[in-house]
Amino acid sequence: MLAGIVQKPEAQTDGRAWLLRVYEDNDFLNLNGNGTDNAYTNGTRFDLFYTQQRPPRFFIDRLMPKAGDSSLNVFGFGIMQIMVTPNDITVPYDQPNDYPYSGALFLTHTLYSYNSRRHYSLMTELVAGIRGPASLAEPAQKAMHKAIGGDKPMGWRNQLGTSPLVNINVTAEKKLLGLGHFAELIGGAQLSAGSMLDAFTFYPLLRIGKMEPYFNGYFSQYSTSRAPGSKKLKSQFYVFAKPETKLVLLNALVHGDKPHAEEPSIPPGGTSTQRRIRHRIEAIDIGAVFARGPFSISYTQTHSTEYNKGLYHHNVGNISLYFSW
Repeated sequence: MLAGIVQKPEAQTDGRAWLLRVYEDNDFLNLNGNGTDNAYTNGTRFDLFYTQQRPPRFFIDRLMPKAGDSSLNVFGFGIMQIMVTPNDITVPYDQPNDYPYSGALFLTHTLYSYNSRRHYSLMTELVAGIRGPASLAEPAQKAMHKAIGGDKPMGWRNQLGTSPLVNINVTAEKKLLGLGHFAELIGGAQLSAGSMLDAFTFYPLLRIGKMEPYFNGYFSQYSTSRAPGSKKLKSQFYVFAKPETKLVLLNALVHGDKPHAEEPSIPPGGTSTQRRIRHRIEAIDIGAVFARGPFSISYTQTHSTEYNKGLYHHNVGNISLYFSW
């Protein structure tokens, strides 16, 4: 499993060897029309994925698990910034009975490995970064709110303190049912371990529409080629749903010390909800993907139960753009 052969790009990408993803999470993107600015409020990410015709030389790439000898392997590097805020960002002092201000900035290195014959995949993500003021979440949010004329975030002095973030996330998926190019049911599980997130997640993934088989590789999910003997580009359009259960031991983005927090703190007789982690979180992703040629766009709406006991459910929308060459 550790020594899978890297397929040529043509096997899954019609000759394309690179794919750029631009990714934006925001809780203002909300299908119910009630955009918010709280809890996990924003995540901006850029990824560059690539295939290799030769076995990787980088020792970490060699150690990442692959989906068998005929696996379709896509490597990637990315950068992501995350913001978490309380419900009322106009309050300058600490709000211990809401989510804290928190920012993170980290780099990722990924391997998406698919076995199109046996219909399973293994995905590995390595994360390294920092939480705290060095994440630049405060100036980024203030600049954005100034640009759109929104409320000025006033409480970033109370943000969670500086902490290194190192994590490994490993995901395994297997096809359970399929109906040609029209429908697929996939089972998946993810294990996350490190100083950022310790959790175990399991889920089914249902895809319905006009689409390439999921296990034909990552590029094939977000690009199309020309039909044999034709100059006309094929297209894909499919919808998906992914309900999941997450068992959480640690989430450093919503728990930690606030070294510069300003009073008032916990009201007399009250207790802070920020440290009352909810260990079981239910969520569902619902979305759609359209792909034509080297371009693709996806939209996902995520609804999640509260991350901390006593707080509120949350909705986040995601728009992702893909371009391959």
